[in-house]
Amino acid sequence: MTETIVEKYWSLIAARHDAQAFSTIDLAYNEPQRAYHAWGHIVDLLTKLDALAHLATRVDLVAAAIFWHDSVYLTRDGDGRPRTDPENVRASAVLFEFHSRFDEVEGQAIHDLIMATAQHMKAKAATEHYPGFSRDLDFFLDLDLSSLAAPWPLFESNLDDIHFEYGWVPERAFYLGRMQMLESFLASGEGLYRLPETRALWLAQARANLLRAEVALRDRLAGPASA
Repeated sequence: MTETIVEKYWSLIAARHDAQAFSTIDLAYNEPQRAYHAWGHIVDLLTKLDALAHLATRVDLVAAAIFWHDSVYLTRDGDGRPRTDPENVRASAVLFEFHSRFDEVEGQAIHDLIMATAQHMKAKAATEHYPGFSRDLDFFLDLDLSSLAAPWPLFESNLDDIHFEYGWVPERAFYLGRMQMLESFLASGEGLYRLPETRALWLAQARANLLRAEVALRDRLAGPASA
């Protein structure tokens, strides 16, 4: 974990949390069932936020959403039932609210940023909590998908990390699920990234990665069926 970037952005918002907030986040992102949805993902988003801070109206609130948006991440419950992304997102929002000492407007804005990741491609700002909130929501969602534009070796490593998190799922079922995800992202076209600035930075590489991954998954699915 890159301590400096984490400390920089936590210092912006620490006073608006209770005393247990950071230890709660730290325990969460170090859970052994995580690989992609761990500190590395949070550091990546904070690093990009740092580089693109001029695109945000409220950098502090976007940073808070980054810290909390995957604070609860389970691919199945204790009884073995598969866990959906919206369930994790709702639980993450509730965990944020428990530790939050933000004022009502700021807290609701962060809550809505977190909840937007439950729908992602379809999410829209229902309330303009402050001037520029809807753009901050779009920026935050673009940041969350920015890893799709990583250099191919890192993109492939991220897929492997997600596979680890779903290690209990039969391989063929996992590959089919990933294929649906890739196809959904590809079908969004230029809308994969919402802001023109982030689209210019990431769209071409993201689509190249998605197309390459789609071919690889089709090859795997065409082979002998996995257990």
